Parts: sequence; structure tokens; C-alpha cells
Amino acid sequence: MRSTLKFIAALAVALVAMLAFRSLVMTVCTIEGSGMSPTFLAGDRVLVNRWSYGLRTGSRGSLFDYGRLCRQSVKKGDFIAFEDSLGQLLICRCAALPGDTVTTLRTPAPVIVPGLKNCADQDYYWVEPVGENNQLGSRQLGFIPEHRIVGRVCLILYSHNPSAPLWQGWRGERTLLPR
Repeated sequence: MRSTLKFIAALAVALVAMLAFRSLVMTVCTIEGSGMSPTFLAGDRVLVNRWSYGLRTGSRGSLFDYGRLCRQSVKKGDFIAFEDSLGQLLICRCAALPGDTVTTLRTPAPVIVPGLKNCADQDYYWVEPVGENNQLGSRQLGFIPEHRIVGRVCLILYSHNPSAPLWQGWRGERTLLPR
């Protein structure tokens, strides 16, 4: 009986540690669809570093104000994971930082990315689609506020072709591929 309780306690501690690690440090996301090829393929499992821009604390509309502990700035060219208005996790490349000027073909005048440096309530970013077939970026979503950025995509853990059987279709050349 005592050994069973020890086993259950160890299992509970491991589960809590895993959930804390996954929600605070790293998250694994699966790429679905071919919209981000050739950079990301369907079946890629990517690792998102939640600490890359600082630990998010609170959120808009919650009891606690939004902020970041150990805040680091987003850099142009970073593959960032962010939540859209529906709470889905999306991946795009950061193309412009707060204060940058962006010119698009659809707008005759340049667009200024709003925001002030080191002011979390007013930091917005312009993101571009990752792949050739993906049209989802700031042109469709608008400016991405900093409080929606989850973290930076740091590497492809492993890749498996979703249309192949489980024992086949592993893409070894994409395993542990840094981004």
C-alpha cells in the first residue's frame, strides 16, 4: 500500500512538473497543412521557446496586468508563435518592429508600425507569412500586439509525413533543424 502511494505521488509530481515546463518554458506545436512550405512542412513538430522574449505575466482582461519578466526584444526575421483573436497558435516571421515604416502594395502611403520601445501596452509588430502558399500575415490580421506573442520558434524537433504510415515517413534530415 505504501509503495503504491509513493508511486502515485511521484507520478503526480512528474505530471505537475511537465505541465509547468510546458506552460512556462517550452511548447511543442505541430505544423498542419502545406501553407508554410518549404520552411515548415506538414507534420513538423516545432519547439517554441516561451522564455525567448521574457515570461508573460497576466493578460489583457484578466485580474493581473500584462507584463514580461526578463524582457527581451523581438528581432526582425524571428519566427514567432502568437495567438490570434480566436486563441489559435500561428507562426509568422517578424518583418517590422515598433517605430518601423512598412510600405505595402495595397496602401499608397507608408504604414508606421505603432508603438514605443519598452512600453508593453503599445508595442505592435508587423508579421509576414512564412511560406509561399501561406497568405496569413499582418495584411490580413493587422498589427500583432506584443501581449499575443507566445515565443520564438527555435527548432524543428522532428518531422513525419502525415500521409505516410507511422513506421514510415520520418524525415531524418529535418530532425533537430534550428530555425
